[in-house]
Amino acid sequence: TLGTQTDYRDGEAQTDPYSPEYIVHSGSVPEILTLATLTWGRGLPAGQAEIEIIDRIREKRAWEAALPPMDSPSNIAKRLKMMEAMERKEWAYREEEIDKLQKVQLEVFKKLLQRREENQNEVDAMRLHNQWQNHQKAKEEKIRKIQRDCALMLRKLIAKSKNLMGKLERRDIIKEYNDFSSQTYAPLSRIGFFPDNNSDYCAVKNFYLNTFAGLCELDKSVPDSVSQLKIKAPKPKCTITKTGYIKKSGRLDAVLAQVHQ
Repeated sequence: TLGTQTDYRDGEAQTDPYSPEYIVHSGSVPEILTLATLTWGRGLPAGQAEIEIIDRIREKRAWEAALPPMDSPSNIAKRLKMMEAMERKEWAYREEEIDKLQKVQLEVFKKLLQRREENQNEVDAMRLHNQWQNHQKAKEEKIRKIQRDCALMLRKLIAKSKNLMGKLERRDIIKEYNDFSSQTYAPLSRIGFFPDNNSDYCAVKNFYLNTFAGLCELDKSVPDSVSQLKIKAPKPKCTITKTGYIKKSGRLDAVLAQVHQ
């Protein structure tokens, strides 16, 4: 069934391909041994890069077989030229590989920088959006305050317009005593009230304070203990015991005296 195939499919139990043991005869170098370092998942199955490596190995083996023997000076010179040409070819191949790796790294860096820039742009956009929201809230709050002030001023103008012709209104005692700027608390002098006229109403008028004779009599009646003060000097606190131990309350004084000295 479909459930059984899902639980026990071949992909879950697949293992590495079987590699049997082999025996190499003396004097023979099989070409397959050049691929012994490749294993399943690490070079196998072979891709384009592995195929290029195999071709280069074959080409190098053919070049080694074509090298002239070192039996004469001409063959030695020819061998040196071939080795130098092969060395230059190897260096060119190596430089090409380095260029490829650098290009790959450059692409990776570009992608990382692009991703970093996108993340930074998202953060900047979020910050700008938050600032815009804060400015909008402040703007709306100012508009609401202006509207409240406008409504308050309109109500005041409407209330003033009701008594525009100076119509007489009935006195509201509760309103007057509730308003501390009313005539009850702060009457105006232009209506005939002068609060400074009776400024000495609460002043104390006494014979003993306003006349010289009263002051002399008051001085005689005051006992001597009031005019002649007796101050006793306080006794110093004993902070050192008989054994020479300084109490906790006197340690700070001792330290300050030592620092002063």
